[in-house]
Order: sequence, then C-alpha cells, then structure tokens
Amino acid sequence: MQNASENCYASFVPKPKVKVERRSGCPLNASVEMLGDRWSLLVIRDMMVRGCRTFNEFLQSDEGIATNVLTDRLRRLEAHGIIASEPDPSDRRRLIYTLTPKGIDLASVLTEMVLWAARHEKTGNQAMVHALQKNREGVLAQIWERWAASVRTIAS
Repeated sequence: MQNASENCYASFVPKPKVKVERRSGCPLNASVEMLGDRWSLLVIRDMMVRGCRTFNEFLQSDEGIATNVLTDRLRRLEAHGIIASEPDPSDRRRLIYTLTPKGIDLASVLTEMVLWAARHEKTGNQAMVHALQKNREGVLAQIWERWAASVRTIAS
C-alpha cells in the first residue's frame, strides 16, 4: 500500500506532451516559445539566484505567482528539458525541481536581461546590478558553482 501511495503522490504533476512543431525555424522564435512569458523566466531566476527548489518556495517569490500558473510553468519548463523534478527523499509527496544543463545555460542570458533592464529602466536590486556590472563573469561562476553543488547533492 505504501508504494502505491508514494507513486501516486510522486506523479501528482503529470508530464504533458509538448508539441515540438515550431511556428518557424527562427532560433529566437524557439526561445520565445519555450520561455516567452515572465513567469517562466522568474521561476528560472528563482532557481538560479534564490535557490528555490520546491513548489512552496516558488510561491514565496515577491511577484506573487498563482498556484495554477506556477503548476503550468513548471510542467512546461520540465517538458522542454529546462528543469527536472524528482521526489523529495524525505517526503516523497513533494517534488524537488532542479535546473538541467540546458536550464543553467540560460544564466548568461538572464544576466544580460538584468543589465539591459537596469540600463533602460528604473529597477530594484541595485546590489545585484552593481555586482554584475563590476564582475559579471564572477557572478556567473558563482551561479554555476551553486548549480553544480545542488546537482551533486541530489545525485548522492
């Protein structure tokens, strides 16, 4: 009975099939189709910068994502191979989300978006902006190191 219960909870977020047919062969179009909404980018940001790994951690983000929207974005990002999930070893009803190599590869893209927005708009989190302006490569290296450490933790 316990195995059936664990399997039921571990699969509470079904893996939808993603239509791989694109509107065009343009690489920018492919990017927009995978990431083209603010919520997907903010989920990725929260994983990279804030270390979010669980559904409830994502819900605590300042932007206030709705649960149904978060569920949809997590499914989409996983279907596109940007994030992966696996049951939490301490509570198999919960899923732990991690960036895949494809997902962490977006770190430099998000960094450039942050710097672009800071140049053209009044934005918050000036400490991060200044750190990126001063030492972009160092900040990116820290993001990659945290990601590698989290992947090692999950694998062990």
